[in-house]
Amino acid sequence: MMKKFLINSNDSGQRIDKFLAKAMPKLPKSMMYKLIRKKDIKINGKRCEISTILKDGDIVAIYVKDELSESKSHDLSFMNVTPILDIVYEDENILIVFKPVGIDSHSGSGSSDTLINRIKRYLFDKKEYLPDMESSFAPALCSRLDRNTSGIVTAAKNAAALREINLAIQNGKIRKIYHCITISPPPKGADIICAYHQKNSSENLAIISDTPKNGFKPIKTGYRLITEKKGLSLLEVTLFTGRTHQIRAHLAHIGAPLLGDGKYGDPAVNKRFGIFSQQLCATALEFEIPENSQLCYLNKIMISAGTPDFEKKFF
Repeated sequence: MMKKFLINSNDSGQRIDKFLAKAMPKLPKSMMYKLIRKKDIKINGKRCEISTILKDGDIVAIYVKDELSESKSHDLSFMNVTPILDIVYEDENILIVFKPVGIDSHSGSGSSDTLINRIKRYLFDKKEYLPDMESSFAPALCSRLDRNTSGIVTAAKNAAALREINLAIQNGKIRKIYHCITISPPPKGADIICAYHQKNSSENLAIISDTPKNGFKPIKTGYRLITEKKGLSLLEVTLFTGRTHQIRAHLAHIGAPLLGDGKYGDPAVNKRFGIFSQQLCATALEFEIPENSQLCYLNKIMISAGTPDFEKKFF
């Protein structure tokens, strides 16, 4: 059987093997590489190499058995949700929204009502995301927040933007700034603290060590004390690395656990205040994007969600 794909802008810019791994998930990689060697995968009627980069308008033809030719089926669960979104910023490439407490970034709890599904439905209704027109791409979050953490999250509308944002995050070119309430002040008024982090997946818990250990990865967290009131401290936190529960676990490790945190906090204090979700919000993003990026217009821009509700309540 011969199967064809017309490459669009979201498919272009990637290697042929990367594209086929997403577009034909039932095709084993070993078989894919064999088909390329045997010239049974062609681009515009000509043989290709594993490293060939796809261009917009290319036609990929693959000769393969019927049972291996099934194309990627897009997750259409987003059609069941209402696109309720608090949009902080939007352009043709990215969408930055405010995630409230109580909604998952991705699927996990079994509910289809997730942040990414709300975003997909929103873009579908605007005709900016049409699954039937895509072979390998769907709008995606470039970062995520825990279910009980609020704040701004960036989503990419196209594949090129997704690559650029992910590269910027990887290179530390996007600063993530949070506000949080701790039940005791940190050791200093401001500091940049370093430690080592390991995720205990079975218990969904982060373990922090002051010294290097096997299996632990380095973390770096900056904080600044904004104000204090009634035994509570309001901090601004900057993430230099992005590990699981990094802010919650790292601040608890230095003696300043978050108010309402059920994993790393103090249950008695949480009960006294009647707060049972961590008082933590991703309040701002600051971009440092290279001039050669299609997203260079974001360079030196800070996008803020404003003052969190918990900050207004306690301070």
